Amino acid sequence: MAYQSELNTSRRYLMGPGPSDVHPRVLKAMATPLIGHLDPQFVDIMDDIKQMVQLTFQTNNHLAFVVSAPGSAGMETCLVNLLEPGDEALICIHGVFGGRMADIAERCGARVTRVEAPWGEPIDAQQVKAALEHCRPKVLAIVHAETSTGVLQPLEEIGRLAHEAGALFLVDAVTSYCGTAVKVDEWGIDAIYSGAQKCLSAPPGLSPVSFSDKAVEALERRNTKVQSWFLDLSLVRSYWAGAKRTYHHTAPVSAMFALREAYRLVLEEGLENRFARHRRNHELLKRELEALGVEFIVHPDYRLPMLNAVRIPDGVDDAVVRRRLLDEYNIEIGGGLGQFAGKAWRIGLMGESSTPNHVNMLVSALKAIL
Repeated sequence: MAYQSELNTSRRYLMGPGPSDVHPRVLKAMATPLIGHLDPQFVDIMDDIKQMVQLTFQTNNHLAFVVSAPGSAGMETCLVNLLEPGDEALICIHGVFGGRMADIAERCGARVTRVEAPWGEPIDAQQVKAALEHCRPKVLAIVHAETSTGVLQPLEEIGRLAHEAGALFLVDAVTSYCGTAVKVDEWGIDAIYSGAQKCLSAPPGLSPVSFSDKAVEALERRNTKVQSWFLDLSLVRSYWAGAKRTYHHTAPVSAMFALREAYRLVLEEGLENRFARHRRNHELLKRELEALGVEFIVHPDYRLPMLNAVRIPDGVDDAVVRRRLLDEYNIEIGGGLGQFAGKAWRIGLMGESSTPNHVNMLVSALKAIL
């Protein structure tokens, strides 16, 4: 039986939509002997992580921490805490994950107004302005980096419109975080979530989040209990903040060890240097793929540097190419989701996977296969 053999997976080069490759220092940290989740040493580690969440989100928000679950739970944390039955929410949808936010908002009992853009294009701020003439949302939510389409969404104008309408501005930064600028305070973002496994290059299963004072006030004014006990911030925050930490759940200690080291790597490199590296490797990939006749889907002004959505050339079998990349070259890239299924490849250059060597390996393999 397979389970009787020692675990020994292949060494892959992760160039899909996530997870990304992990630095050896992060793997070493994850192998640190366990301590208890209420041990004073672990509380100190939580404080370290909280401070690094604030630095990387570029915020002074007091409520900034890590949800003990992946980015989708970060999304749900923001929505279930800020929305109650009967609230209005305006959700911007330009791919899979905007649609997921709308679904969760409706499950919260909110009345959802959708603003939609064609796949591969950003939301136009004028669409949002027009929608706000017909609704008074408590929350206006949008995806900064739409992983399903490769679009980088401008946020500042839409954030201004949200605040003028009296709404909380909620942002999905799962793919953009630690790969391009995410300025929570400067852009007036009231609630934001991300994931550990993309440009942060930590193991999957953790979701950094941050909430403004305005968002915390909305939480404290709720008339109903948060529908999720595990994600209820009125309970979770007492585990992450305050002089006396209150038990809430058993934190994933080893994953937290790894996350702390991943953050240290980010800050050692420097945010601006890290953003520039992602941009340089994106430009290198662009030049090499265009030389092969592979076209990008998104307009240059709105392309994600860390998640490159390209059209599959005519006559090329998507599944065959991705399988050969995996079997013959140990390279993983992503297929299309939703409307782009079978029509696009999603090539990740995230965190530790954003190097010239990754680009050159992939391009050489594609030349051989195509």
